[in-house]
Amino acid sequence: MTDSHLTRRTLLRYGAYGAGAAALAGTAASWDRLTGADIPGRDDGSLVVATLGPAYGPEAVRTLTEGFKKVHPDIKLRINAVQAVDWSDFFAKILTQIAAGTAPDLVYVATEGVQLFAQRLGVPLDDWVKRDAEELREYFADVHPSLVESMMYEGSLYQLPVEFNAADIYLNTQVLRRAGAGFPAADWTRDDFTALLRDMKKSSGSQFTPYFWTNRLWGGVVPWLFANDTNLLAESKAPGGAWLWDSFYPAGQRQGRGGGFRWTTPQATDARVEEAYDYLASLIQEGLCTRPEGGNGQNLIGVFSTGRVGVTPAGGFWAGGLHLAGMKADGFDVQYFPRWRTQRMQYGAAGYALLRTSKKQQEAWEFIKYAARRDTLMRLFETNQTTPARRSMLTADRYRETGPNHWQVFYDTLDKFPDTGPIPAPPQVAEVEQVLLKHTGTALASRRAVAPALRRMQSDLEKAMERDV
Repeated sequence: MTDSHLTRRTLLRYGAYGAGAAALAGTAASWDRLTGADIPGRDDGSLVVATLGPAYGPEAVRTLTEGFKKVHPDIKLRINAVQAVDWSDFFAKILTQIAAGTAPDLVYVATEGVQLFAQRLGVPLDDWVKRDAEELREYFADVHPSLVESMMYEGSLYQLPVEFNAADIYLNTQVLRRAGAGFPAADWTRDDFTALLRDMKKSSGSQFTPYFWTNRLWGGVVPWLFANDTNLLAESKAPGGAWLWDSFYPAGQRQGRGGGFRWTTPQATDARVEEAYDYLASLIQEGLCTRPEGGNGQNLIGVFSTGRVGVTPAGGFWAGGLHLAGMKADGFDVQYFPRWRTQRMQYGAAGYALLRTSKKQQEAWEFIKYAARRDTLMRLFETNQTTPARRSMLTADRYRETGPNHWQVFYDTLDKFPDTGPIPAPPQVAEVEQVLLKHTGTALASRRAVAPALRRMQSDLEKAMERDV
């Protein structure tokens, strides 16, 4: 996330998911590394922050530690970049550290883990936010309320979002020209999208794939569910949160906000869910996209940058990733996800969660505030490897070198579409995700396979949601 030398690994930021149970099964082989037993000075009294290793390289760690030391010279800070292949693997390793009695004080947590950590491990930030309200007023004024709400659980705030990525649509401009197609309008529809894919297919060779997407929770089938005005799990809002909304947001922005999202009853057999899957199956049948691959789409940047893929869902992190891969700023562009019954879009966000086991909670709060400062994020996100949570950071100058031309789309996905929301991530997200990935692959084998696969998905989701985390 914050290393300018990540290239393809940068693209793992959102959507690189795996099986948490499988990750836990492999922990014994590297116990010292997981528990931190091999870290020199592990018990030196430092405030310990755990981050996802591929996202935080040495340069990012240095930026955070040196900057924090200038502001708080009395607080010793250590950042542990835990090496993990994805968020699920990372969370599994953090749980192992906690079980071993070597828990960090703070953990960098994405949407996928917000409710899991809040329910079992996290400390609500409410009292500190109220105490330091004047200091934080500038922060909240610069951050969309939807991002903040995604970090709430049952009325309390557990993280300050520092970054997010919405699933917008990236288009290869070379492929657009080859198809004789113009850049799509902001209010383009699902039918416009299908027509564009057909034009791309007609003008390209047999090795070309108009639309490519990976089978995952973020950017997989979920954006199509949102566009068709449905979701994998029934969605509602928890009560509460007025203490925050009334303090920091004007009436227009706090309207309809609550105490965080709730995802409850599985609805895989809902008619609109089946309709979305049938549409994707029809694209595969017509040769407009391939059956979705599992994993993190690690090879996607190569096929997109060389013109073998026309469009794909991705977030602001791809601006930096494509630039690092050698694409010129005018070689690609970005537009909102197409409209179907609605043009509601999905995102994932991230911030620092404070663990209940921490004995340095006040110091940890100071780090949370420091990490959300604009000057801190300006230094961390120089290479456009993510979308900053702070609206003021998205400027023409920031995207002049990397592109895309329509960079405003990244934050306007929130500002112009206020119902855009987070991916469905209840505390049981690990099991929910595994069920989704398994049955999505089966459902899209053919159009006839959709309904029976969704019935099996519904049954497995019901079992997953009944389990205690």
